[in-house]
Amino acid sequence: MKKFLLRMLYSVISITVAVLVLLSVVLYLFQPGFVYFPTASLVATPRLIPLDYEDVSLRTADGIRLHGWYLPHETPRATLLFLHGNGGNISHRLDSLAIFHALGLAVLIFDYRGYGQSEGTPSEQGTYLDAKAAWDYLIHEKKRSGDEIIIFGRSMGGAIATWLASQQPCRALILESTFTSITDMARHYYPYLPVRILTRIQYAAIDRVRPLRQATLFIHSPDDDIVPYALGRALYDAATGPKEFLEIHGNHNDGFLLSGDTYIQGLDHFITNVIAQ
Repeated sequence: MKKFLLRMLYSVISITVAVLVLLSVVLYLFQPGFVYFPTASLVATPRLIPLDYEDVSLRTADGIRLHGWYLPHETPRATLLFLHGNGGNISHRLDSLAIFHALGLAVLIFDYRGYGQSEGTPSEQGTYLDAKAAWDYLIHEKKRSGDEIIIFGRSMGGAIATWLASQQPCRALILESTFTSITDMARHYYPYLPVRILTRIQYAAIDRVRPLRQATLFIHSPDDDIVPYALGRALYDAATGPKEFLEIHGNHNDGFLLSGDTYIQGLDHFITNVIAQ
């Protein structure tokens, strides 16, 4: 009986180890599939809202063509560079575009490589080059100065926004539902795996937010069902520059809508203050 139990225990341990090793290999080799969820078809345009817009073609430093929209404003308070999250494409962000236009902002939104009508395949370094191409478009084509540009990033876009803000002198930064790093996200979802040595894609927003001097608004919901609220708070706590925290409610993908006036008034208050400085 004792030998039988020992064999059973050994079998259970062996199977568990084998499963963990297999999961680790899958996570390491197919990591982009756990991070990027692009869709190609545009389901609508800003005309549906309805807002005027321009189709924009961007060219990255490594030669990838990106597609985006520029939404002008008759009397813009500032220009917003919109960096969206890891799923869908720009056509799924019309609600946000309507909000930002109502707040008096011109907006440039674009799809990362591999998303929507943009060429290429998504990668961490690629998304950084994509963000830089969008920034250059505003500077060189729209003749905006960095002091006129607010960078907005939602979820993964927030991590990209911290990289761009660390490279360029923007007016302000808004990070909505953003994590500290992919490693911390993986640790949350796969606590039984050695994620620190497995994560090739980093998006280490927490490392880049620490030295930033731009005024930064952090937005997060305790009800977020994808990016834990604790990571959003940790990102805020790590920032050493001028900062505010806006708590909203609702899940990851619709919290900004469910929060209504709390969200809109929080944005308006922050934008008004940074423009007045």
